[in-house]
Amino acid sequence: MNNQSNTALSVSQLNREARRLLEHSFSIIRVEGELSNFARPASGHWYFTLKDSQAQVRCAMFKNRSQLIGFRPKEGDQVIVTAKVSLYEGRGDFQLICEQMMPGGEGQLQKAFETLKLELSARGLFAEERKKPLPAHPRCIGVITSASGAAIHDILHVLNRRFPGLPVNLYPAAVQGAEAADQLVKALALANRHDECDVLIIGRGGGSLEDLWPFNEVRVAEAIVASNIPVVSAVGHETDTTISDLVADYRAPTPSAAAEILSPDQTLLRQRLQQTAATLQWHLSRTLQQSKLQLQNYRKRLRHPGERLQDQYQRLDRLEIQLSKQLSSRLQQEEQRLNGYSRRLLRRNPAQQLPEWQQQLQQLQQHLVLRMHRSLVAQQTQLKQAALRLNAVSPLATLERGFSLLLDQDEQIIRHCNQVKPEDLITARLQDGDIICRVIEHKPSESHSL
Repeated sequence: MNNQSNTALSVSQLNREARRLLEHSFSIIRVEGELSNFARPASGHWYFTLKDSQAQVRCAMFKNRSQLIGFRPKEGDQVIVTAKVSLYEGRGDFQLICEQMMPGGEGQLQKAFETLKLELSARGLFAEERKKPLPAHPRCIGVITSASGAAIHDILHVLNRRFPGLPVNLYPAAVQGAEAADQLVKALALANRHDECDVLIIGRGGGSLEDLWPFNEVRVAEAIVASNIPVVSAVGHETDTTISDLVADYRAPTPSAAAEILSPDQTLLRQRLQQTAATLQWHLSRTLQQSKLQLQNYRKRLRHPGERLQDQYQRLDRLEIQLSKQLSSRLQQEEQRLNGYSRRLLRRNPAQQLPEWQQQLQQLQQHLVLRMHRSLVAQQTQLKQAALRLNAVSPLATLERGFSLLLDQDEQIIRHCNQVKPEDLITARLQDGDIICRVIEHKPSESHSL
């Protein structure tokens, strides 16, 4: 701006120009300090102050960034933010627009790492039963790392030594800094979308805990878990452990070790191929020798067709003689059986047995007539005896002996004198009729004998 100009700026113009100057003068920077005046409104944005012993600066972190932070910052925490320098025009406040936040200092980083480790373990992201097996002989390996880092060179060196013909797809991504986590997630998604590789290696070389922090981000861990392709994590040195190592399907100590694990050893394969070829040659030689011996045996057993034909003629003659004997013997047996059947049939001829049966029938008829006559006489005798016994107890027989039955007006038999009273009409029934009588009086008595 021209300091000699007499044109006055408005406050808004001044703040706008100051903001542009700050944003163009500073690239993305990292600042470490203590959290103060930390606020989380309902919008999801974070507003806080970073301070040290001598100064402070206002900061803002919007929702699309704050929700990606893998820990819960609180008042007084020492943190490192990755931010853009800006100015809030409304108040003219100098501020930082934060893109990323991580705990400050090794102790805080380690504490955040342990907290995140417990949280993801509780969600089951470390469970062995959900991890996918690695392919025994991958046809293509995908590598997610920096295109200019040492890790890709180490991996390619090992693969070239062990199995030069194995295809490798590189999905470049930053492995350190504010953009690293997002690029790692995008690279994993791209590899799964292309679906060209049998296995993926994600990793980088060694560094401090702060350098390796992108591999401790929750979104990176979730992307590894969501991958349909098996993932091998190879981050840092053998002593380094990250969240990516714990959620991956397999953890390799270093990128070089990952390449060693996934690639076949061409020297070993060549040795096995040579052993297999030698074994196959031995089996072929043995089979050929056995075939030669069998052929010699077949030649020894081979005879002239004329000799074999003579043998067959002799064998046919023997069979014909045996058949003739068997037929003759069988014919005699059948003739004997037929004669036996004839004799048995003759014995059972009805014409010969008919007179005998007629004689038996006459005897049975005579026995039947005799038994019927005897039974009739016995039945008549029993009937006469029963009639005599019945007549002896019949009331009519009693009346024939001079007795009578006394009946009251209701035709009921009078058995006791107290059943009637004077002037009653009663009936005396005799053998040949009834007599109507009038009762004059009745005289009961204790006993009466005839």
